[in-house]
Amino acid sequence: MTEHTDTILTTLRKTPGFEQITASNCTITRLGGLTNLVHLVETGDARVIVRIPGEGTEDYIDRAIEVTNAEAAWRAGVSAEVLWADAGSGEMVTRAIGGIETMTPSLFKTRGGSPERAGKALAKLHNSGETFDFRFELFAMIDEYLKVLSTKDVTLPEGYHDVVKAAEPVKEALAANPARLAPCHCDPLCENFLDDGTLMWIVDWEYSGMNDPLWDVGDLSVEAEMDATQEAALLHGYFGREPTAAEQGRVVIYKAMCDLLWTLWGLIQHADDNPAEDFWAYATTRFERCKALMQSGGFAEHVAAVNRG
Repeated sequence: MTEHTDTILTTLRKTPGFEQITASNCTITRLGGLTNLVHLVETGDARVIVRIPGEGTEDYIDRAIEVTNAEAAWRAGVSAEVLWADAGSGEMVTRAIGGIETMTPSLFKTRGGSPERAGKALAKLHNSGETFDFRFELFAMIDEYLKVLSTKDVTLPEGYHDVVKAAEPVKEALAANPARLAPCHCDPLCENFLDDGTLMWIVDWEYSGMNDPLWDVGDLSVEAEMDATQEAALLHGYFGREPTAAEQGRVVIYKAMCDLLWTLWGLIQHADDNPAEDFWAYATTRFERCKALMQSGGFAEHVAAVNRG
């Protein structure tokens, strides 16, 4: 059991079929999570995940949207079934997926075929025909996160606004050639991918919405710290072919832009004293990586390829 046993059981008892659950007839195991309390609960005949939202997350996550999108992702065949959720409190109970490894950057390097399986899972989601609530708009979200940060005691990394300004050509290229919107995860941390060796499953839909699908591909490449070979396998799994210059350009653009956005997310966690990790280091590392990619020799050509369409 854990220090959160009472909270977990109180939430689980709201789920049909678990009204009589007690600490004596289940096993509770803490799982990972940067902002939320996530636990696996096992009984004699059931395995479920109980998620309690972290303090302060209501400032930037709409839980009603999350529930709608999580249910759509289950219908798309890429995610766990939602057994019970409260859009007001953010509590959620989902069915646990068996026989899986929770992915990490290291596992994406060592589990054979995992980048390709992740690409196939993202393609299955994006081509599912499901519609998510919320429109994930990169530059609008940057503005929104900056507003949140303006109310907190935190300093932006030096030069952040200069880099946002330098991203104007990116913004213009994407606006000139808008993508077909698709239901997207939008926060593809490695730990949100669960691999059973045959299929890759995706969980945690807090930031999900309709988006350019190649955001998910580029962002996952960054989160998994993929090298060129692994990224090529990811893209082959996703497209089933070689990407065009414009498609490759969008992936590279989003590799930079996800770091630009998640820098701000990390600063919010830092300001909120989230103890999960050193979020100042998280934010500044992402910002430096964004700058390095945007200043690299080939970046402008990738923007130009997107501009050409």
